[in-house]
Amino acid sequence: MIRRIFNYRKVPYAEIRAFSVHLLTASGSFLAFLGVVAAAESRFVDMWWWLGLALFVDGVDGPIARKVQVKEVLPNWSGDTLDNIIDYVTYVLLPAFALYQSGMIGEPWSFVAAGMIVVSSAIYYADTGMKTDEYFFSGFPVVWNMVIFTLFVIQASEVTAFIVVSISVFLTFLPINFLHPVRVQRLRPLNLGIFLLWCALSGYSLLLHFRSPDWLVYGVVASGLYLYFIGAILQLFPSLGRRI
Repeated sequence: MIRRIFNYRKVPYAEIRAFSVHLLTASGSFLAFLGVVAAAESRFVDMWWWLGLALFVDGVDGPIARKVQVKEVLPNWSGDTLDNIIDYVTYVLLPAFALYQSGMIGEPWSFVAAGMIVVSSAIYYADTGMKTDEYFFSGFPVVWNMVIFTLFVIQASEVTAFIVVSISVFLTFLPINFLHPVRVQRLRPLNLGIFLLWCALSGYSLLLHFRSPDWLVYGVVASGLYLYFIGAILQLFPSLGRRI
């Protein structure tokens, strides 16, 4: 197997280093598996911790891959394909399962909502034009881990949860920009700062097992809404955040 990976020749250090990045990305699948086990046992706090680790891995593997030039060193191994596989599981499938397993929207609507999420997201991942030239996502970028997590934080009602899911599914198919907090250059320090704030507040909410005080709920919601809408705002005002 190792010889096949490296084309039957002596393995240089650069290829070992590049393949290690693929292994880092693939570790997200194991984190997702641990999340599935936790969700199946209704240990949702544990599940979200595993998904938080998966989000961290997803955030660092791309910059590392570009730093060590993985595409150039291992051209036969597609990091983009691997990343999409892991992302679908961690960003879509497991959060949808958590929504269903929790019964947040009641029966049968939790099942319906989960079905809407997984089908619309699968179609989205097939769109080769999902990113703009500025690295915005075109259409809601199926970050269901963040959306469903926020619903857990606010302990959303059945109506609220179903409306949020339905609107996000609908926006998946519209040419509206959504932020990639790392790769979009416009307002990048602010966007990245608010994303990190959302992560910190979310982690604290997990530590409290979702028994969050009002200020924490408002902080998660406010920072989440900023991340949800700032792409459309920057699309509406093309000069906003550009360097002159």
